[in-house]
Amino acid sequence: MRSFKQLLTASAAVLALATSAQAEIRIGFVTSLSGVASSIGIPYGKGINAAYEYRSEISGEKIKLIQLDDGSDPSAATRNARKLIEEDKVDVLIGTATVPSTMAMAAVAKELKVPFVALSPVQPNAVLPAGSEQWIITVPQPPTLLVSVVADRIARDGVKNLGYIGYSDAWGDLVYGGATAAEANGKFKVTSNERFARTDTSVTGQILKVMSSKPDGVLIGASGTQGALPPLTLGERGYKGKIYGTVPLVNPDFVRVGGKAVEGIEVSAGPIVVAEQLPDGHFAKKIGLAFRAAYEKANGATTTDVFSAYSFDGWLLTANAAEQVLKTTKPGTPEFRKALMDALMNTKELAGTHAVYNFKPGAVYGVDNRSLVIVKLVNGKWTYAP
Repeated sequence: MRSFKQLLTASAAVLALATSAQAEIRIGFVTSLSGVASSIGIPYGKGINAAYEYRSEISGEKIKLIQLDDGSDPSAATRNARKLIEEDKVDVLIGTATVPSTMAMAAVAKELKVPFVALSPVQPNAVLPAGSEQWIITVPQPPTLLVSVVADRIARDGVKNLGYIGYSDAWGDLVYGGATAAEANGKFKVTSNERFARTDTSVTGQILKVMSSKPDGVLIGASGTQGALPPLTLGERGYKGKIYGTVPLVNPDFVRVGGKAVEGIEVSAGPIVVAEQLPDGHFAKKIGLAFRAAYEKANGATTTDVFSAYSFDGWLLTANAAEQVLKTTKPGTPEFRKALMDALMNTKELAGTHAVYNFKPGAVYGVDNRSLVIVKLVNGKWTYAP
């Protein structure tokens, strides 16, 4: 018969193992590795690989990263989020590649009370209605800021009549809303509001309507491969004016597919795009180059895309918050998740590859004008254009 001392020792060993298992920080990551948004989702996935390469533990606690593909489908994003929380017991969610899928994940995170670090922009009042409990922060620059910065450049370039063409979804609405806000401030007149689906293969009809409004500049509210359709069609129709966009166009597939038609486009984007071109004192230069090194080590290639860096910054935000919470709480519990969300909401002056992040309770976004520069496509390369 085993002695009481032996039983006590065995029980202590089991308890130690259980405590060790509970101490593991679990991060659930969702992106679009397939489907229409994969040209954005794949870079997100490579970015999270770089982030794990850069930092795979927090305060001595190992991180377990669980990754799932949502296939560019909001319903799949919902299922993935629920699986990660209910079955894999993650402490935090990070994702995903489209606004609709991000909104879907946000709903699950709120229902199940798990912090969600969103990688696509969202409408604050949609994910955080007045009086509701907050379970989300958003990494990217808000569309209003993205468009505000490029609108300043459009006005500086002397554009008076601005045509608009964008996606027929939430992202297209967000960019158009930013354009009309700039119009209300007297920067220029928005002469068209044409839309197309992410799955469309032609925008000829829409471009004819844009051109009939006689714009001297055109703003594109699209992303990745599909974002090349408007400039390609504008070129085919003999358009000679300026073309502008926002950060989702900073994508290798956009440059490859667009070719000469996208040369000269000016885009508002995070400083990571031109990290090596930044002045030495710029907040994003050191961390940006560190990200580039981690990306190359993790993925065996270099990159200048913006999406992978959003994943990296989401990881930095999560790690920074977890480092504070681990001083008093162990992962794997509702208490840890709540404390982690509180820490995320109170992030102060954290320098990332895109921005210096400052959040506060009740605010979904945490960036300011420092998060954006203007870049211009010159000979197929993004160039810093202050």
